[in-house]
Amino acid sequence: MGLCLGAFVLAEAGLLDGRPATTHWALASAFAARYPQVRLQPDVLYVDDGDVLTSAGTAAGIDCCLHVLRLEHGAEAANRVARRMVVAPQRQGGQAQYVEQPLPATGSDHRLSAILAWVQENLDQPHSLDALAQRALMSRRTFTRHFRQITGTTVGRWLSSQRLALAQRQLESTDRSMDQIAVDVGFGSAVSLRQHFAATLGTSPSTYRREFRGV
Repeated sequence: MGLCLGAFVLAEAGLLDGRPATTHWALASAFAARYPQVRLQPDVLYVDDGDVLTSAGTAAGIDCCLHVLRLEHGAEAANRVARRMVVAPQRQGGQAQYVEQPLPATGSDHRLSAILAWVQENLDQPHSLDALAQRALMSRRTFTRHFRQITGTTVGRWLSSQRLALAQRQLESTDRSMDQIAVDVGFGSAVSLRQHFAATLGTSPSTYRREFRGV
């Protein structure tokens, strides 16, 4: 694992030749020039290429480590560590690592944070961008801007990641059916649950449950 500029060490050793990788955005151009054989992805938080992982800066390095912890010990363990560290419990590696124009913290941001906490407690319900913006007493455009500042991603991607994280916890700790879990987390059907697992995690819910429990 090469965290932040640790990707340079892995590339220098030839471990990233022909493979996707990332590093801190500020030195992405230098990395690309020095290691043209690496498939650099300069705009993501981290890249998991199986036995080799790379990440962007410090916060993204934490995201990458939580990702590994989640794979090895499950979503609940990763979430407990994230809560203790007071960081986001799950950010997908494909999220953007760099916000071009950060916004100052405002009362609107605090109100939006409270709404995100409410959404996490009600993932089984449908949540449209317009409905959330109205709940936050913001225009659609303002809500979208503040949402990206706080989460680093879009409403749709954030919702999907939160629902996947909850589905993982239920698969690890309960014997509920795929249909029940899909409804609980807001995907609606087992088919939709399987599609999201395949697209994001590269596996199926049943395989995830079996591999996590070792049965």
